[in-house]
Amino acid sequence: MSDSDIERTGKAVLDAAFHVHSVLGPGLLESVYEAALFVELKKRGLRVERQVPIAVSYESEQLEVGFRAELIVEKQVLVELKSVEAVTPLFQKITTNYIKLIPLKLGFLLNFNEVHLKDGLTRIVNSLEGKSFFPPSQPSRPSRDT
Repeated sequence: MSDSDIERTGKAVLDAAFHVHSVLGPGLLESVYEAALFVELKKRGLRVERQVPIAVSYESEQLEVGFRAELIVEKQVLVELKSVEAVTPLFQKITTNYIKLIPLKLGFLLNFNEVHLKDGLTRIVNSLEGKSFFPPSQPSRPSRDT
C-alpha cells in the first residue's frame, strides 16, 4: 500500500466526516457520530471495521485489555471520534499509541462537538514501521455491524 493510497483513503474519510457533521451538527453523543460515519463510509464503497480490538503485549505476554479502535478504514486509516468540549493532549496521545500498536501510518482524531469540524480535526502520522496488524493469510475480522 502506497502513501498515495493512504492519503486517498484519508481524504475520503475526511469528506465523509464533514458530510456527517454537516447533517447532524455538534452536540450529540460520540456513539451517534461513530455509527453515522460508519454508515457514510460504507455508502461510499469503503471497507470499514468498527470497534476493532487492539492487541497489547508486555514482555512477550499478551495482555487482556479492552483497547478498541473505533473505525479502521481500508486497513489503512484509524479514526477516533470524540464529542467533547475540548480535545486534550491525552486524547492525542491515545490515538498516537493506537496507530503505533496496530500499526498504521495515518490516524485522525475527530471532535464532532465543534461548530466547524475543521476546528476539531487532528491528523496523526506514524513514521514507524512494524508488523502488520492484518496478516495477509488471515481475513480481517468482520465488523460487528456488517
